[in-house]
Amino acid sequence: MALPQNRDQFRDWCLKQLGHPVIEINVDDDQVEDRIDEALQYFRDFHFDGVERWYLPHQITADDIDHKYIPIPDSIIGVTRIFPLSSTSSVRNMFDLQYQMRLNDLTLLTTGSIVYFTQMQQHLRLLDITFNGEQPVRYNRHTGKLYIDVNWNKIAVGDWIIVEGFIQLETSSYPKVWTDRMLIRYATALIKKQWGNNMKKFAGMQLPGGITMNGQQIYEEAVTEIKEIEDLIRNTYEEPPQFMIG
Repeated sequence: MALPQNRDQFRDWCLKQLGHPVIEINVDDDQVEDRIDEALQYFRDFHFDGVERWYLPHQITADDIDHKYIPIPDSIIGVTRIFPLSSTSSVRNMFDLQYQMRLNDLTLLTTGSIVYFTQMQQHLRLLDITFNGEQPVRYNRHTGKLYIDVNWNKIAVGDWIIVEGFIQLETSSYPKVWTDRMLIRYATALIKKQWGNNMKKFAGMQLPGGITMNGQQIYEEAVTEIKEIEDLIRNTYEEPPQFMIG
């Protein structure tokens, strides 16, 4: 069988890892689906392949100004920043610093060095950060609201802002997510834990042929495997810590 390309194939793949159909896996279908959802949640929270950097354009509405926040889709799990609502990099008129710099120096770039231009751009950015700073924002993905700490009276309906954040990969759009080996291992271990949890309630019961049920051992093996996989994901596959809101 080829690597799984959808949820049904992924479920069958995990069950085969546990011995199905040779061994009866005593786990309800709903329990299997719940464990897959649990594995996906952990995968998206901590594995660098579970999310991608995303830029969300948003046009300000009257409701946004009244509420003083903008709604964020559930698929966005974290917001890092918004592009400045105003900046010294915006060229507005002939008296603007950027305009004058480009007017006097840009023509020299075709014949001379760009070192001065690069240093000037860095200097202007330093001045912008020093005197204006980054735009403060507050976001929690459980509320789905991005609060921007700004004077909303200066924002007009129809203005655009761009939100930078991380969006979770949807399996419907990116079926290759189902082939990730860490996701497969983690989901399989979670299903195994559920199997052991179901079976350990019948510890010591003998089946025909003298077979004794030992769900406790299956449960303990799964707990150990889950701990090892979680540590591996956090230590090897998690992105380095960075400033992120939400």
